[in-house]
Amino acid sequence: MAKKIAEQLIDTLVKSGVERIYAVTGDSLNEVNEAVRKNDQIKWIHVRHEETGAYAAAAEAQLTGRPGCCAGSSGPGHVHLINGLYDAHRSGAPVIAIASTIPTGEFGTEYFQETNTIKLFNDCSYYNEVATTPTQFPRMLQSAIQTAVTRKGVSVIGLPGDLAKASAVAVDSSVINYPAPPEVCPSEEDLAQLADMLNKHTRITLFCGIGCRGAHEEVIALSEKLNAPVVYTFKGKMEVQYENPYEVGMTGLLGMPSGYYSMHEAEVLLMLGTDFPYSAFLPDDIKIAQIDIKPERLGRRAKVDIGLCGDVKLSIQSLLRILNPKTDDSFLLKQLKRYEGVKKDLAAYTEDKGDVNKIHPEYVMSEIDKLSSDDAVFTVDTGMTCVWGARYLQATGKRHMLGSFNHGSMANALPQAIGAALAFPDRQVVALCGDGGLSMTLGDLETVVQYKLPIKIIVFNNRSLGMVKLEMEVDGLPDWQTNMLNPDFSQVAEAMGMAGFNVSDPEEVLTTLLNAFELDGPVLVNIMTDPNALAMPPKIEFGQMVGFAQSMYKLLINGRSQEVIDTINSNFKHIREVF
Repeated sequence: MAKKIAEQLIDTLVKSGVERIYAVTGDSLNEVNEAVRKNDQIKWIHVRHEETGAYAAAAEAQLTGRPGCCAGSSGPGHVHLINGLYDAHRSGAPVIAIASTIPTGEFGTEYFQETNTIKLFNDCSYYNEVATTPTQFPRMLQSAIQTAVTRKGVSVIGLPGDLAKASAVAVDSSVINYPAPPEVCPSEEDLAQLADMLNKHTRITLFCGIGCRGAHEEVIALSEKLNAPVVYTFKGKMEVQYENPYEVGMTGLLGMPSGYYSMHEAEVLLMLGTDFPYSAFLPDDIKIAQIDIKPERLGRRAKVDIGLCGDVKLSIQSLLRILNPKTDDSFLLKQLKRYEGVKKDLAAYTEDKGDVNKIHPEYVMSEIDKLSSDDAVFTVDTGMTCVWGARYLQATGKRHMLGSFNHGSMANALPQAIGAALAFPDRQVVALCGDGGLSMTLGDLETVVQYKLPIKIIVFNNRSLGMVKLEMEVDGLPDWQTNMLNPDFSQVAEAMGMAGFNVSDPEEVLTTLLNAFELDGPVLVNIMTDPNALAMPPKIEFGQMVGFAQSMYKLLINGRSQEVIDTINSNFKHIREVF
C-alpha cells in the first residue's frame, strides 16, 4: 500500500530529530495522529490546550537545539497555537507547527472552521505555506524544517485534512535537512576599529546577553584583560554569571543598581549578543559598541558607534589578540564594591520570612535556589515571579532558565516545564508559577500527571496580578481589578492526581519544599506570598516616586488605608532606599 502524506510527514520529522508532537487531535489531524501511532520513533503528547503544546515544543527546542513540533487541527485548533508560536519565534526557537486545515475543495467558501493560515501566522514565522498537492508537500516540508533550524524560528506548514490521507509521491528535492551552523567573525579591519576604541578608554563595561552562550571563557578573558565589570540580561544570566569574578548583576526592570551604574558610569559599553529591549536603561552619552550574530539587530536599541556582525565567541577570540591589557582596575573595583552592597541588601530581604499568609517571596525563592540541583531547569512565569527568579536564582554553569523573556506572555511556566521534563527526564524541573499564570493553564496539570512528569510546581500565590498592580501604582493609579479570587491550588492538584501542599506559615516553607523536592513524581506547592511585596527597578525616577505617592493617596481617600499601611510595612527597605 502506498505511503500516505501524513506518514511521509512523520518520517521526515523523525529524520530531522523531532521526538515529540504536542497537540490536541481532532478531525483534520486524525491522519497525522494515526501516522504517529504507527511510528515507534516519535510520540504524540496530548496536551489540554494547543497553546501549551506550542510553549512545550519551544522549550524543548531551546534546551536541546533540535527542532520542536506542535500541531493544531483546522480553525480553532491551530488558532490556539499562535501565542506560543509568537513566543517561540521571538525566543529564536526552531519550531515546526503543523496547521491542519479544512479540505482543499472548500477553500474560500467560508466553510466550517475555515481560517487563512497565511494571514494568521505570517507575523510569527519565517516560513508559512499551505500545501494542496502531494507533489508540493514534501518540498514545502523540507523547506519549512530547513528554515526553522537555520534561521532559528518558527515554520508553519498548512496541511489540509484531505491531503493528509492522499498517497505520497517521490520528488526530486532533498528529503533531509542541513543545520550547517555558520562561523561568522567580523573582518580584521572592523575588529581593529573596535580594539582602537577599547584601547583608548579606561572605564569599560561588558553587557552580555543570551548570544554569549558557549562563550563563557571568552567573556571572562575579555573582562580580565580590560578590567571591565560584566553586566548581563536575565536571559543571559545562566550563561554568564557562574564562576565570574567580574560580574556585577543585571540591569533593566528586573535588575539592580550595580548593573545599572556600571553601564552609566563607563566610558565605553560593549554589548555582546544582546537585543535588550529596554532602551531607557541604556546610557546615551557614552561610546557604545555592539557585536551580534544577527546584523539587523545592530543599533536598533542604542546609539551604537561601532556595530559588528559576528558570533560572540569567535569575535572575542580574535579581539583578544589585538587588545592592550589594562592596568588601572579602579573602575572595576568600584563597581564590584557596589555590587557587594547590593548582594547584602538582597540577602537582607530573605532574612525576614514574613507573616502568616504574607510570606516574603524573596525568602521563598532563595530557599528554592538552595534546594534545587546544580543542573535544574527553571521555568518562570512573567510578572513578579520573574523578578524574584532573576534576583535569587543563581547560575552554576549547568542550570537553565526559561521564560517568556521577549514576548512577555503570562502562563508560560507550566507549559515550558512540560517540554523541559520530556526533553530531560533525568533532570530536575521546577516550574515557578504566578497564581494568575497558573489559573490560565490549570487543565494541563493533568498533562503533567498523565505523562508522569516529576515537575515541582511552586505557586507564588499573592492573590493578585502583582506586576500589573505595581505598574498602576508607579503611574499614580490605584490598583483596580488586579485582585484574584483563587481556588485552593493544592486541592486542584490532588484532584488532578498529583501531590499538593498549602503553605501559609513562613516557618513551614523550608520543610514543605524539602518534602516536595524529595517526593517522586509531580508535586504542587501553593505558597501564600505577600500581595504587597514590591520589586523596585535599579534606578527610581522622580516621576515614579510621585506616581507611587499619588497612588497611595488615592487609596487613602477611597478608604483603603489598610492597604497603604500593609504596602509600607512590606516594603520598608525598598522605600527607605528610594528616599
